[in-house]
Amino acid sequence: MATARKPALVSDGMREQFARLYPDRRIIEVEPLAPDTGATSSTAKVAGYGFPLRVVLGDDRGETIEVVWRTASPNRFGHERRADRAANAILAYSDFARIPDHIKALDIGAIGPTGELVSLRDTGEYYLITSYARGTIYADDLRRIATNGAEPADLARVDALAGYLGRLHTPINDPIAYRRAVRDLIGHGEGIYGIVDGYPTSTPGADPDRLRALEARCAEWRWHLRGRETRLTRTHGDFHPFNVVFGTGTALTLLDASRGTCGDPADDVTAMIVNYLLFALDVEGAWARGLRELWDQFWICYLRARPDPHLFEVAPPWFAWRALVVCNPRFYPKLTERARDALLGFTERMLELGRMDPWLADELFR
Repeated sequence: MATARKPALVSDGMREQFARLYPDRRIIEVEPLAPDTGATSSTAKVAGYGFPLRVVLGDDRGETIEVVWRTASPNRFGHERRADRAANAILAYSDFARIPDHIKALDIGAIGPTGELVSLRDTGEYYLITSYARGTIYADDLRRIATNGAEPADLARVDALAGYLGRLHTPINDPIAYRRAVRDLIGHGEGIYGIVDGYPTSTPGADPDRLRALEARCAEWRWHLRGRETRLTRTHGDFHPFNVVFGTGTALTLLDASRGTCGDPADDVTAMIVNYLLFALDVEGAWARGLRELWDQFWICYLRARPDPHLFEVAPPWFAWRALVVCNPRFYPKLTERARDALLGFTERMLELGRMDPWLADELFR
């Protein structure tokens, strides 16, 4: 058995919170709990997902109760981010009460910046308050360009977008985070599997057989991307026209960074670039009127701002993800069958080629 930890090593925040929960008791013993305490066989478990402590609380009559203090530890199994660990704690607090003969969840909370404990026991959903970005979303520009054509100011904004990504995409040395990004690309609820599951059963241009084949082809790419961990950079994680607000000229503000803000640069690039196709497909002549020029300009400007000789090699599954999003009628219910079929067909061709070939986009509009 592990040696008991002296109560003096317990934080003041723990003492205060236990005093609130059990005002007539005090901590008299603390013992670390290993995943497999005392085991010596070949099946002994040496790694867990946190650092639990057995805490003994006593009163003046000598009566004691035992509870467990649990904190989560970051690891490579989907717990790298603080949000992951918070989500698991919240889920455990809800789940423990649903299972017969299970230990009880007594309290849940967060550890404040100076060690104080903030209980979340009686809370429900969480909220976030942010600043406000004044201006117009970039999607409004694309709608106007599709109808009226591109102007020099529109090309300047493409330069600004590509240049922003070029500056943002700085290297990060974390191979596990790259594998997490690829795993989330394929299997997350907001990734390819989740988006496919969200399609209505009868979606014109995207029947279940087609979606199944697309999903299977993308899953193969998880292993094609293995060994590319040095590609990890800082990323926005959801860099599309509804998350970019332009003020005057090329001044921009970004909304809703996500997915840990690290991944493959192809994620951000394809999240934006797919929209030049999307906004052109359902407006006659929009491609020739300006969206093709913006498509070309984005690729050229990005690679000028940040040379990436392997971008086209890794881009297909990231593009597939974004194409599956914009083709899903739950997100874009007014997209026509013709446009959906064309965009998914282009996606299938890129996956089949094994590389992104931007110059084949013209075939969509012939």
